[in-house]
Amino acid sequence: MPIDLDAIRAQFPALSIVDNDVSRVYFDNPAGTQVPLSVVEKMRDCLIQSNANIQGNFRTSVQVDALIAETRQAMADLLNAPSPDEIVFGQNMTTITLHISRSIGRLLHEGDEIVLSRMDHDANVGPWLMLAEDLGLTVRWLPFDTESYEFDINMLDELLNERTKLVCVGYASNMTGTINDVKAICERAKAIGAITYIDAVQAVPHISTDVQDIGCDFLVCSAYKFFGPHQGILWGRRELMEGLVPYKVRPVSEKIPGCFETGTQSHEGMAGTLGAVDYFSWIGQTMARSYHTNYSQFSGRRQALHAAMDCLFDYETTMAKSLLGGLRQLPGVTVHGITDPAALDRRVPTVSFTVEGVPPDAVSRELAAQNIFVWSGHFYAVEAARLLGIYDQGSAVRVGPVHYNSAAEIDTLLNVLEDFLPRAHVA
Repeated sequence: MPIDLDAIRAQFPALSIVDNDVSRVYFDNPAGTQVPLSVVEKMRDCLIQSNANIQGNFRTSVQVDALIAETRQAMADLLNAPSPDEIVFGQNMTTITLHISRSIGRLLHEGDEIVLSRMDHDANVGPWLMLAEDLGLTVRWLPFDTESYEFDINMLDELLNERTKLVCVGYASNMTGTINDVKAICERAKAIGAITYIDAVQAVPHISTDVQDIGCDFLVCSAYKFFGPHQGILWGRRELMEGLVPYKVRPVSEKIPGCFETGTQSHEGMAGTLGAVDYFSWIGQTMARSYHTNYSQFSGRRQALHAAMDCLFDYETTMAKSLLGGLRQLPGVTVHGITDPAALDRRVPTVSFTVEGVPPDAVSRELAAQNIFVWSGHFYAVEAARLLGIYDQGSAVRVGPVHYNSAAEIDTLLNVLEDFLPRAHVA
């Protein structure tokens, strides 16, 4: 059955807010999504019923321990992780990566090589550049084709050698929207014994994510990008994490995953993350039953979650098709990403574009004046903006619909742009 958009939108209180008789249109989702009631309720209950630190003998502490265990299992189901013990929580993906990079660095030596991507968010670039500087590592860069907006995997083969120890790449680009073939990348890295670190922040909100099928060693994401609170999550392969030296205070357990969770965690953030997973499960059970056969190897919540993501991706693809088609009809607009209607299965609906003669910030300000929320800039995808040649011109405008957006909202955006851009060119 098709998704019930009215039922979905009813779950998100923010979508009903009206400012000066104008409804809000949330297309700023790649930087952070709105949250369903299940998230709000889980966080509220945590702060009222379980507001305590961990591992105590009294009721509130016992309850928060149970909450953390439940949320680890929920994230293991969402990512198809073998064990909840492989799920690590932190403030966000950037903070987790900066932290774990120090432990991974203990495995590396001067002269070793790491491969980074020109398509990635700087959270999967900057920490590794600093590590390379600290340890005397050599950095090799994997570029992407600026016409196809995809990697040529054969170029990766030219970068990998016996000195390569680490390969870091994004699952989906927060600039171009490209879904990268991380499974093929991990296969090639594994063949030469390199560790793989996958940034899935832009992928998890849109596509079924299966760490076992991908074959990676680490995968990171952020709950506030998939309809949850500000919370980061890392999955790490058990045998690797157990071999790392955790950077922690002495009283903390040496066992995973807690040894990698520095200080007192955001228990309410974990509760909200559980609420986001519950929301996806609701979609899977009520609107995605026909997709369950795609995941006959799973059962229960795990099956419902992955079916939900397939269902929502199909809906988002229809919106991406309308958005891309409309943008391409506007004079002076260049979309920086895949636009071929037959290839939309290789991208998420995150769409970046530039307008000849019009600064990206001017476009985002005009849309904001109409209560349409979009971002402009480089979105921390510094290397991508530079490779595309747009960094010095203010980079791009980014429109990021998700499944709670409607076709009518896409039309509203396109109508505003159609009216504004000719006037902007004149100005």
